[in-house]
Amino acid sequence: MNAALVLIILIAGAYLAAHVASGWLARRFLIVSGAEYLLLGILLGPHVSRLITPGVVGSFAAFMTLALGWVGAVVGAQFYVPDVIRIRGLYYRVAFVEAILVFVLVSAAMAGIFSWFFGLPVTNVAQPALALGAIAVGSAPSGIGIVTERVGRPPIVQLLQVATAIDAVVAIVAFGLLVSIMHAPPAGVVRAPTPTEWAVISIGIGLVGGALFHLFLGEERSGDRLFIALAGAIILASGAAAYLRLSPLLPTMLIGMVLVNTSRNRDAIRQVLSKVERPLYFVLLIFAGTAWTPAPREWILPAVAFIVVRAAAQLGAAYASAEAAGVRKLLGAGWGRALLGQGGLAIAIALNYRIDANSFLANIVFSSAIASVLLTDVLSARVVASVVEAYRKRVAVRLPGRRDRGAGTGVGSGTGGSADAGAGTAGDTGADAGARSGAGGAQETP
Repeated sequence: MNAALVLIILIAGAYLAAHVASGWLARRFLIVSGAEYLLLGILLGPHVSRLITPGVVGSFAAFMTLALGWVGAVVGAQFYVPDVIRIRGLYYRVAFVEAILVFVLVSAAMAGIFSWFFGLPVTNVAQPALALGAIAVGSAPSGIGIVTERVGRPPIVQLLQVATAIDAVVAIVAFGLLVSIMHAPPAGVVRAPTPTEWAVISIGIGLVGGALFHLFLGEERSGDRLFIALAGAIILASGAAAYLRLSPLLPTMLIGMVLVNTSRNRDAIRQVLSKVERPLYFVLLIFAGTAWTPAPREWILPAVAFIVVRAAAQLGAAYASAEAAGVRKLLGAGWGRALLGQGGLAIAIALNYRIDANSFLANIVFSSAIASVLLTDVLSARVVASVVEAYRKRVAVRLPGRRDRGAGTGVGSGTGGSADAGAGTAGDTGADAGARSGAGGAQETP
């Protein structure tokens, strides 16, 4: 059978699985579906069965560009300003401190490990270390979405939704700036743009693209037409960024923000993004698996070190952020375990880094991200459930019989494949969920 036809069949199967199997597994067993598609891509790729060759994957480059851009757009579409300003400032303080600490700690630790392992100066390994720092920040919202279907949205769930959303923004911005800073000078140019100018160009692609397609979309509410228009906007912005060797994630995230804040049909836009997000996430995993190139043992130690360092940094950063905000005793010392799961956003950033010709130690960074997703994604919902249950027990002990009003949020985190629950949209995925979760009911207040 033709390899391209095999890949098309797999894409169709991913679409069906996204609508049938993944939802059933999530509801029945608290299992997040996705990592198996990564393994499937590895098995079908050029280094195992060789059923899918690099040439076949290359022929689907436009589809891969769409998948990467869609991840960014889903992240941006959750940040509807009226919803954002209704969220308690405490949640933002905790989320931003946690995300920035994880990025700094993982980047610094991996720079030291790479320097020791490869015998290179720290400055030479700063690029892959910072890339892993950005990857480490991304937390999958899928487990949170599954748990939300069962327990509703107590304050701990709202905080986790905000945290995964902020994590996604910090990860995308950090990686976008890294690509701009490390950008190689274009050939034949009299004066190459500076890193600041590359960053402005990347932002400009998103803002201009969002403004133009806002005019193009108008009051359109047909799902099919919206999909075509959104796909065109995302492919155009992603293609322009890829041509300039910039990350497509940052421009498309800005497009999502612009469209959801300027269009009256924002709910329809979120719905289209959400429906297509999960199948594209599975396809992205298959592409990532086929693109993986196992190096002779040299990737194993850095990958293990990354997983351990990220877990320690995530737990430590969550503890420190909650302590600084004065809510550590209520949230619990280990509430950061709920953010350990990784999914679509981590894969998207790693794949973006992998296909960039200027990337140093690209395969090791990519392998580390794949290993992290395989180990943390599947059982992330069970970990989230344990954190939420522990929180509810502490609230029951501290505030017996008391229930206060908790402000609902429209921000969640979507990339990584959410289960259409109360998580919003961001990486890892579930754009319409944040829109559905605007008003909070009577719930415990931290």
